[in-house]
Amino acid sequence: MAYFKHLCLVEAPQTIITPFPRFITDCIGVCYLAAAVKDDVESLVMPDNYYNDGIFDSMRELMKKGPVDLVAISSMTGAFNQAERLARIAKDAGAFVVMGGFHPTALPDEVLKLDCVDAVVIGEGEVTFRELVLHGPSRDVKGLGYKEGGEIVYTGVRENIADINAIRFPLRSLRPERYGEKGDAYSIDTIYTSRGCPWSCSFCANDQMHKGWRGRSAENVVEEIALLHDPDNKKLIKIWDANFLTNIPRAEKICDLLIERGLTNFRIMTESRAKDIVRAERILGKLQKIGLSKVGLGIESPNAATLELMNKKNTLDDVAKAIALCRQYSIGAEGYFIIGHYTENEQDTMVYPEFAKSLGLRHALFMIMTPYPGTGIFTEYKNEGKIRSFDWDLYNNYCPVIETRTMDRQKLVSMLAYCNAAFNGYRSVMKRNTSNELLLNFMIDLFQFCFLLRVNKNLSHAEIGTVLYNALVQFLDQTNGEVSIPAPTSTRRLAKPLTLRLRHSKERCIDYSLDERDGNRVLSMTRHEGRRTPSVGGPEVRLDKLIDCACAISMDKLMSVLYRNEWMRNNPGKMTGQLLTILADPEVLRVAARIIALYMGTRWKKF
Repeated sequence: MAYFKHLCLVEAPQTIITPFPRFITDCIGVCYLAAAVKDDVESLVMPDNYYNDGIFDSMRELMKKGPVDLVAISSMTGAFNQAERLARIAKDAGAFVVMGGFHPTALPDEVLKLDCVDAVVIGEGEVTFRELVLHGPSRDVKGLGYKEGGEIVYTGVRENIADINAIRFPLRSLRPERYGEKGDAYSIDTIYTSRGCPWSCSFCANDQMHKGWRGRSAENVVEEIALLHDPDNKKLIKIWDANFLTNIPRAEKICDLLIERGLTNFRIMTESRAKDIVRAERILGKLQKIGLSKVGLGIESPNAATLELMNKKNTLDDVAKAIALCRQYSIGAEGYFIIGHYTENEQDTMVYPEFAKSLGLRHALFMIMTPYPGTGIFTEYKNEGKIRSFDWDLYNNYCPVIETRTMDRQKLVSMLAYCNAAFNGYRSVMKRNTSNELLLNFMIDLFQFCFLLRVNKNLSHAEIGTVLYNALVQFLDQTNGEVSIPAPTSTRRLAKPLTLRLRHSKERCIDYSLDERDGNRVLSMTRHEGRRTPSVGGPEVRLDKLIDCACAISMDKLMSVLYRNEWMRNNPGKMTGQLLTILADPEVLRVAARIIALYMGTRWKKF
């Protein structure tokens, strides 16, 4: 009979939501724990709203409803303050509280100092957690830290699971409703086909948690994928391994089995080293056939010296080859870049977006170096005295918690905005043919920038406006006020220039004029400083009003819209139900009305 009989399992949500639906948690980590103990306990529960702030009320109600004698909380660093709040709710209800995951594994002493935490599982959790559930806290349970007689006891290192085929599939059926979907039916889901990584990049904590690479057999992986396949509902599946393509023959066998069984109604995303894409050239066609539509490439930096300091075993030649191969096989390539290495300055950073464009990337994510506990970077920045905040809420790759030797946190925020603005380069705007289209796409770009900057909770609406406007001015200066692309062959020639104005304040604005010259679309940008600005016909976008609209919708509600939009993108002929759900939401309707009013007011206001 188990020592603990009634369990609540919860993955703490990130305090700050990033506006990318593919990064929403699917709770796979705690579902693995649930599968490990499901035959040993009398009840297993999870709180509702585990991905937003509603989780706290849900947790309180859950603790009142029925017996819960153990609460297990998994936490990343950016979710740790939330994890502590959940632990206090559980402890107040009289439960034994155990934490695990990347953050508690990295800082067990700090976590165990909390009076609301009784134990910490260090490293991979399935075996340690099951033994804790069966026998209670004990020196015989390896991989555990717990309190005994006012002291902290560590029971020794638990070896990582050698045969990961023996790990039970995650108990997805335990998951509560998320955006109208429940359990196994999530239209965005995660699969891990391997654990660990053969590399030790200094900014990554995977090595501390999972150590060396271990791959599941192709047959084992395909059996799990088969449980998620729905011929009538194309799902987004994230193969979220550290390196899916480490073993190319294994990856090929997974493809062969999926194709043989007809399990191909997926849109698949994964992440990979550029060199592994090059090594996998002969199976890229099969990967595309099973649904691989996007690969995230950890490019990190255009600077070879910085890559060496990060222990990033990348060559820029491999990166270029990988992107070319993805294009050849119609697989999207998204480049990941990290700005803010302590050796780099502003001029080094301004190279990033142009480098990303030179590689032929259509999509790029620029992030700020974040020293997660347990990584080499954490030690390096701490020794340099460059960590400026230990507010774990900010540890999400977009809020600067560090300084470099030459750039403070404010400068890093401005560099993040610049990199995004410069990489975007108004490419979508420049393909439009009418004033209405120009204005609409211009506003869409600005909304996207605003959503990204909202992730930094330290920025007010006014500061978001200033950071964004200054980034656009910096891009204007870098390009000498003009950018061009080949005129789209699928659109008609512009009969006359299209113009609009972006106003930051009474004293500051930028005028834009889109024209055609010598077979190119040319966007001219002119900034004005001072109260007297020339009068030119065209709509005027008030940046402060646009930011107010962008910030009027909660990040959780924004995520729900983006989530459903992802489903509609994958299932274009069946979008009616999801679209009606979006349009029936009062908050969404209120914000939509504000955006329409802003657009109409902007459209008809001449300057």
